[in-house]
Amino acid sequence: MSFQNLNLHPLILKALDDAGYTEATPVQEKAIPELVAGQDVMASAQTGTGKTAAFMLPALNRLAEPPKVQSKGPRILVLTPTRELAQQVSTAAEKYGKYLRNARVVTILGGMPYPVQNKLLSRHVDILVATPGRLIDHIERGRIDFSRLEMLILDEADRMLDMGFIDDVERIADATPKTRQTVLFSATLEGGIGKLGSSMMKEPKLIRIAAQTARHENIEQRLHYVDDMHHKNRLLDHMLRDIKLNQAIVFTATKRDADMLADDLAAKGYDAAALHGDMSQRERNRTIARLRQGGIKVLVATDVAARGIDIAGITHVFNFDLPKFAEDYVHRIGRTGRAGASGIAISFASGRDTLHVKKIERFTGQTIATHVIEGLEPKLRNKPVVTRRPPKRDYQPRRGGGERFARERSR
Repeated sequence: MSFQNLNLHPLILKALDDAGYTEATPVQEKAIPELVAGQDVMASAQTGTGKTAAFMLPALNRLAEPPKVQSKGPRILVLTPTRELAQQVSTAAEKYGKYLRNARVVTILGGMPYPVQNKLLSRHVDILVATPGRLIDHIERGRIDFSRLEMLILDEADRMLDMGFIDDVERIADATPKTRQTVLFSATLEGGIGKLGSSMMKEPKLIRIAAQTARHENIEQRLHYVDDMHHKNRLLDHMLRDIKLNQAIVFTATKRDADMLADDLAAKGYDAAALHGDMSQRERNRTIARLRQGGIKVLVATDVAARGIDIAGITHVFNFDLPKFAEDYVHRIGRTGRAGASGIAISFASGRDTLHVKKIERFTGQTIATHVIEGLEPKLRNKPVVTRRPPKRDYQPRRGGGERFARERSR
């Protein structure tokens, strides 16, 4: 469907035309009319489906009309789980709303100096994009006026739930007008997400886009079993030398591992850098800018830091450590194969990880093909680790032997 048929303001359509966007994606086609009509919406959609425009275009459409309440506070509030995703949303809002008179975007993130944020919030704000923790700080200090807020948007609500932001999100929602329109986007609408939505929304319209099995058809998924850390490092070094590799993201389980692996790769001559939550906002921005400009070939990152990275040059993703949750596997490999390109996702696993690999395969509905590189084959037989209980025994102690049996059982 053409954007021309979605009842959007002409100035928004002009910005979309400048960006080369003509046809709406499925999530945009279903969500935009509902949101323009003022309906609360709960949508299940993945990164890469056009979800940011699906909620931002209707939000900007509101800003094309005069506000009902006069104040400096925001009319639109977008909550995101990470700083990178917040910046991505802010960039999209500025791009789509560049022709609107009243579409000033302010981004409030952890890691930014408070004096800078205080100055931004003291001025007129139309769209406020924020991470929950830092926004709570400003609410408690009385620096934000929500009296004219018209729309609350929760982007990647499942991730906010996983990161423990649920209480903050509920406190923020309680601080906003009950008359607001509420929008929730998530990878899944089950469990805690459904409860969260029902507690703060009015008869929401449910929209489900892109089944898990159909999301990454353009990404080749490979599995390599490893014997130990030395074997894993040798495999990674070999694969990073692939001439078909343009840029790669290597995911580790911890921030410390990200730093150590990035330093190790840099010592081997790779243009490598780490990205994780302990870095300052300036450091993270600089690292991502270098990645976009091609100055970094291998980014070693944790899940939280890499959330929302959208760079077409990333051809490979490596799960150096398997993610804790199967959902994170989907988000990780989605960092490659962007904008219709093909990509390769490679996971390393030990024999003890086999059951975890099966969980990921059940979640995605796809089998990850096992690969072996000649000369770097695993030496150990990698089979699922099964804990077996010892066979039951009938203890019929002989007469006079009960005391000895009791002592053995108590050891």
